[in-house]
Amino acid sequence: MDERDFLAERFEQQRGHLRAVAYRMLGSVTEADDAVQEAWLRLARTDTSDVSNLGGWLTTVVSRVCLDMLRSRRSRREEPLETHVPDPMVGTAADPAEDAVLADSVGLALLVVLETLKPAERLAFVLHDLFGMPFDEIAPIVGRSPATATQLASRARRRVRGAARPDTDLPAQRRVLDAFLAAARGGDLEALVAVLDPDVVLRVDSGAAGPSRVVRGAENVARQAMLFNRAEPPAEPVLVNGAAGLVSMVEGRPVAVFSPTVRGGRIVEINILADPERIARLGLTEPG
Repeated sequence: MDERDFLAERFEQQRGHLRAVAYRMLGSVTEADDAVQEAWLRLARTDTSDVSNLGGWLTTVVSRVCLDMLRSRRSRREEPLETHVPDPMVGTAADPAEDAVLADSVGLALLVVLETLKPAERLAFVLHDLFGMPFDEIAPIVGRSPATATQLASRARRRVRGAARPDTDLPAQRRVLDAFLAAARGGDLEALVAVLDPDVVLRVDSGAAGPSRVVRGAENVARQAMLFNRAEPPAEPVLVNGAAGLVSMVEGRPVAVFSPTVRGGRIVEINILADPERIARLGLTEPG
């Protein structure tokens, strides 16, 4: 095995971790893969003979790439941020490896909040709170002192604290989702409202296909759900970022990913990605 093959093998051992970091930083599957690929390109043209911790070195490189991407995205963002739904991680948990990846996923509700943070805040929070990196290692990445990096993460933490955190019991999530679907299909407004938190938020991201929207309040969301049910095709159960969700298929083609957040036995947030271009890039196939 030559040096390049050896380096490639060591990189592949880190790929899953690097992709996890990049996905939490960016909330985009394709951009996360781009960031990881860029890390490989930089590794391939760098003399790493004096690098004692390749995993840490690669994490730093990916983090810097993601920070640049976040800053670039923020400067050119045109769509309303409150209607943006991050890329979901969708699967059926049909095999243990997939199940492990999905179980390690962060919820879409948390990713939605992370989208509202400034790039440096997001990076400091993700690296420290989600991956345990010390602030003296985060500081050089954001170009700040360790004390300032600590403050960045603290500000982010206060914003994230209010994010909807799901119940962890998957069968219980499914029961709530089934009750929601039954009420929507039956046109039972009262039953729909009962399964929704009074302050529930519905977010629909249709991209350029539009319209995207945010709907708030149990009765408003219930009425919208009944409209969706009449217009949308049947949906199949899947796991979305490790939680119970649905994917709508038309002739074997995915058209929408439905991700509710269940807390305390009620749905507190619903995120729907219905952007045809982004869904096509997820590479979804018909469940089952």
